[in-house]
Amino acid sequence: MSYFDAASAAPLHPVARQALLASLDEGWADPARLYREGRKARLLLDAAREAAAEAVGCRPDELVFTASGTRAVHTGIEGALAGRRRAGRHLIVSAVEHSSVLHSAEVFEAAGGTVTHVAVDRTGSVTPSAYAAALRPDTALACLQSANHEVGTEQPVAEVAEVCRAAGVPLLVDAAQSLGWGPVGGDWSLLAASAHKWGGPSGVGLLVVRKGVRFAAQGPVDERESGRAPGFENIPAIVAAVASLRAVRAGAAQEAVRLRELTERIRVRVPELVPDVEVVGDAGRRLPGIVTFSCLYADGEALLHELDRAGFSVSSGSSCTSSTLTPSHVLKAMGVLSEGNIRVSLPPGVAEADVERFLDVLPGAVAGVREKLGAPAPAVRAHSEELVVDSLGKRCPIPVIELAKVIGNVPAGGTVRVLSDDEAARLDIPAWCEMRGQRYLGEEPAERGTAYLVQRLS
Repeated sequence: MSYFDAASAAPLHPVARQALLASLDEGWADPARLYREGRKARLLLDAAREAAAEAVGCRPDELVFTASGTRAVHTGIEGALAGRRRAGRHLIVSAVEHSSVLHSAEVFEAAGGTVTHVAVDRTGSVTPSAYAAALRPDTALACLQSANHEVGTEQPVAEVAEVCRAAGVPLLVDAAQSLGWGPVGGDWSLLAASAHKWGGPSGVGLLVVRKGVRFAAQGPVDERESGRAPGFENIPAIVAAVASLRAVRAGAAQEAVRLRELTERIRVRVPELVPDVEVVGDAGRRLPGIVTFSCLYADGEALLHELDRAGFSVSSGSSCTSSTLTPSHVLKAMGVLSEGNIRVSLPPGVAEADVERFLDVLPGAVAGVREKLGAPAPAVRAHSEELVVDSLGKRCPIPVIELAKVIGNVPAGGTVRVLSDDEAARLDIPAWCEMRGQRYLGEEPAERGTAYLVQRLS
């Protein structure tokens, strides 16, 4: 079995396993106690904090350990917003942030705050000028991920941090995906990360709050972790998390070169091997191990199952999932194809032969899904130089399949009106037009669902 979903959770690093086992006998006691066992636990915790701070590039007293990366994000956003309440009640986030950031923004907005979502381009990247334009006199906090978890695009954190610093606004960086590859540059104010992303044990997060940043911890607090992460510290897990971070960092530069070559191979060869594919994300400014692509006329969930049966564990941001039936917010913000989406995120140490085997298996898997899906004969009504495709009640990717089957039946300049009540069509039909060189004219309300208008150009 080949595990290609390291962006969700990296396999436990051997060093993490060794450190976890070694610290179980020394790190079980309460580090707040003064007796011998407590002092031993305190020494382990302090050493881990110092090593983590060195890896992040901050002071040890600026860093606390939390129960997860999500908890670090929630605590960081809540504390920074509360600490700067007098400055205002405005929060800035990018449209492609991790759900933990967006959920915090939703809670803040429900409590009376205002939130600005900064748009991204088709590669998933923001611009510093867009953050500058979003800043207001009442802005309390801005958030920006260091790299996107779904498509791997790296963000211009240093430049955005400079813009925010000039305006006197702190910037919180979600560094979960990138911290294992290196420290986050720039004059950021807060940072959150999660150990299971770099091969540490789950249940350990990092939160850094720079000195001088106004911060007011919310909810019940105690004396532990500067009052920012209440509860008994899981010292063995913390030690293992930091040990694995140092271990992966030691080989990060060399491994990054190797993984970039492998992901570039996937980026180039997938469109050659599989027709009707869009590779998404920035081609150059991206994390070493992530490559994401979407396959027209394919069901993302079915593709995952086919690849799983073939021995590959991958992820998907496709709209075609039984749990949501809505597109990934990241792909939607980018305006790219969501149907048949596959994210390959290679763990450090992955064998080149496994990547080659994946490339061998993928074309058959996609072809099999497309064949099994069997686009139903579209219900078409001629109307002058316009065809109407009735896809009401049909889910992604059927509306796009039916559009593709009839576009050749109208003359150049003619239009196809696709009727659909599937939310994914709002994203996938414009993306199909972009890929196929046709003109998307927009949408109109219909008696049922929505009418999407496409003009044939060639």
